[in-house]
Amino acid sequence: MSRTVEYRVVSLGDIEPARSRHAGRRSAVALTEDAVVVGTAAGDVLAYDRETLDERWRAESSNERAAVVFVVPFSGGVAVGERGSYGEVRLHDSHTGETCWRYTTAEDIGDPQKQSRFFLPFVADITSDEKRLYAAARRYERDGENRSFTSVIYAFDADGDVSWTYETDASPISLDVCDSRLAVAYNRCPGTHQCGLVVLDTETGAELYDWDPGTDGERRVGDVSLMENGASVTSHGDYHGYLLGADGTERWQTDLAMPVEIDDEILYAYPNHVYATDDAIIFVTGNTYSTEGRETDSLHPDEHTIFGYCDGERIWTDSVGGFAGEIATDGDSVAVPGAQHFRARDSTVHGLRMFEVDTGSRTTLETDGIVTAATLDGETFAAIEEPVVYHDEGTNHGAYQLLVGSIGQK
Repeated sequence: MSRTVEYRVVSLGDIEPARSRHAGRRSAVALTEDAVVVGTAAGDVLAYDRETLDERWRAESSNERAAVVFVVPFSGGVAVGERGSYGEVRLHDSHTGETCWRYTTAEDIGDPQKQSRFFLPFVADITSDEKRLYAAARRYERDGENRSFTSVIYAFDADGDVSWTYETDASPISLDVCDSRLAVAYNRCPGTHQCGLVVLDTETGAELYDWDPGTDGERRVGDVSLMENGASVTSHGDYHGYLLGADGTERWQTDLAMPVEIDDEILYAYPNHVYATDDAIIFVTGNTYSTEGRETDSLHPDEHTIFGYCDGERIWTDSVGGFAGEIATDGDSVAVPGAQHFRARDSTVHGLRMFEVDTGSRTTLETDGIVTAATLDGETFAAIEEPVVYHDEGTNHGAYQLLVGSIGQK
């Protein structure tokens, strides 16, 4: 039985093409009951009718150097998070685009040290439950070789009031909420906060438990996925995937992209994403790096790979083509947007890959440009394609556009 992909395209205008190396998030997409909502690199929020793809409304940004990096349906509206001078979290009316409320996280985490992308206040993740919106905001500073972060986790009520906050000097990378628990993954811990994972009570913000891979250095956790009786974690510290019990105790661990020697270099790849269901867990790895520095002519054999596990045993693997800045999930399905393969710089692998978690069954949508954001809702997907030009080619691949389609059976 083969799977077919049908999709439509909406142009999002012009954008500076991405380069060989990743410059971070600058687009986002979400599906609501009747709309596809896009956050753009210019900071605008655009809503299109889910059936016709006609534009329904647009909320243009007045924030300089802002990009919308997360879009999440919440409380009958659409919540967005920015990377920009203000690091805003906003809620837009889902029918008109009117701003219902806004919060400037820079008032808490501070103004940027420099007006360049990686120094701008950054809403690193947003998620929600039926009662609250949760956002992780961080700001990065550098003094010579010393890096530091200021970060706040927010719990917003539907009217925009802040119910509670959780502040650290570490770098949050991922949030997940389940039942009355909010999990926060920290990928860098250069300061006093030395836990890669903290699980908080959603009502009060109190710590329920914490966990850490126990490794040296700043690198700790890449992602977390909560389940009814525990959590799954990817570790940047030791390149493992973990399943934790309800109190944070380790139930099992597995090697993912461990350091290997190739052509007299020690190479590794960070496990960046995880998603757990009742039946299986998937882990996704990222780019190859060398312990000797950023440059290498070799590739780690497990870079850009998705792994499927059941009861601690690996049951399938596949390639995701390139670097995935995020994954999208719904039920037993996961979509992996494939961005730059910055070492091989192979444009033929660009695309969106969708997998069934328990079997590894794959559907691939090939694209000219890189896919940087995606969302799933049943058989419907939406994704953002961005143009890219690799430094050794000079050729512009793809365009800035919205892709909306369905995964059918044939």
